[in-house]
Amino acid sequence: MRNVTKDNITDVFMGYFGPDTDPRLRTILESLVRHLHAFAKETSLTHAEWQKGIEFLEWAGDISDKERHEFVLLSDVLGLSSLVDMINTVPGGTSSSVLGPFHISGAPPLAIGGDLKGDFEGTVLISEGIVRDQDGNPIEGAEVDIWQTAPNGLYSSQDPEQDTYSFHGIQMTGPDGRYAFTSVKPVSYTVPSDGPVGGILNATGRHPWRPSHLHFIVKAKGFRPLVTEVFPDDDPYLDEDTVFGVREDLVMSYVDMPACTFPEGFELSGKVDEAYHTVNFDLVLTPDQS
Repeated sequence: MRNVTKDNITDVFMGYFGPDTDPRLRTILESLVRHLHAFAKETSLTHAEWQKGIEFLEWAGDISDKERHEFVLLSDVLGLSSLVDMINTVPGGTSSSVLGPFHISGAPPLAIGGDLKGDFEGTVLISEGIVRDQDGNPIEGAEVDIWQTAPNGLYSSQDPEQDTYSFHGIQMTGPDGRYAFTSVKPVSYTVPSDGPVGGILNATGRHPWRPSHLHFIVKAKGFRPLVTEVFPDDDPYLDEDTVFGVREDLVMSYVDMPACTFPEGFELSGKVDEAYHTVNFDLVLTPDQS
């Protein structure tokens, strides 16, 4: 169109929607284009910079596969993932936190009190809590999807030496709403920095470290699904998480337990006569309003 200028191109775009366009899609695209156009004008974006951006996105696509999701990682380090989590967290429930790029669907069942540690070395951790509603009532039949890094700081999808579902398991709560498992104490780790996201971190002088944490996805009939992480209060990266995932209500404390006090009702591969940690953390779901 010959009458399109830099001053009216945004308005011209807004007129391109057909009458059958989904209203929510239109709202999102209109806002996206409005901000994209404003960004280009504000920065006086050059052809070279535009081309560099296109190459960056192509690189993110090329490096992604079924185990590595570079666009998710990009969203994480830009703070978008956490912002969406915070926007959609309902007051009164456990805060959402980033899913991250390393979750694997279809993890095997894990009995209450079951063992994720396997043959791995590391300080034993007993983790348990109650899945409950906002009134404190336990939720029966909740599915709790649990995963974490191995002691080497790698998720199973990153590490060919680990089994596919190493440190992954799914529990179903009983009438008491309880989840419980043994594992090893998670460790701080770096997000992948050998791709385009690493390029951003290096160019801006940011480190790639995340504080140690346990991941949970919790689903129960009649409640909003919860995707969250739980962080220990003594981690050195607690206040500088490169993906902005830490929330005040997601910080917990390990309790040091002496040797030879390992409780009944928990499975553990290997020795049970050494010192270990425990943590008790409830997961609070909110009603599904959809």
